[in-house]
Amino acid sequence: MPEIHAAYEADPARASARAAAVERLVAGFDEMMSRIALVHASEFLEVGLTMSQAKVLYLVQAGPNLRMSELAGRLAVSLSTMSGVVDRLVDLGMLTRHDDPANRRQVVIRITPSGIEHIERLRELNAGQLRLLLARVADSDLALIERALAILSAAAPGPAGGTSASRTIEGDPA
Repeated sequence: MPEIHAAYEADPARASARAAAVERLVAGFDEMMSRIALVHASEFLEVGLTMSQAKVLYLVQAGPNLRMSELAGRLAVSLSTMSGVVDRLVDLGMLTRHDDPANRRQVVIRITPSGIEHIERLRELNAGQLRLLLARVADSDLALIERALAILSAAAPGPAGGTSASRTIEGDPA
């Protein structure tokens, strides 16, 4: 993952210009997401999950066998709040909860096939939105967007994926 360059710390003017550019990008991203949400909100309602429930499903799928306490910590909510969300997802058949064999006071959460189906539905809705959006972009700009996504992916924490975007950025000396 690229590190933040020390040059920004040493040059306040450069750091200020960078901060302003970052804020413009964040505002632009927010504007784009708001416009997409206006058009596609009804599709997401069909999935039948709250945002909290969707976040929990994503995290449990990404980190199988998460303890309830780990899940609450990752989402910065209380254990009782997390327990309520997980209980509802268990009732819906999207998660299971089991005692941790190593420590019976801990509860381990696992995603079910139904939970995975809901996550896949959300991903397909997102992918569909992106496809519709990209269909409106000029061919000449697609490579620029691909490059920007590769840069953002490389800057994101976590293990590198096997996508073409991640391979594109690896050999770049920039």
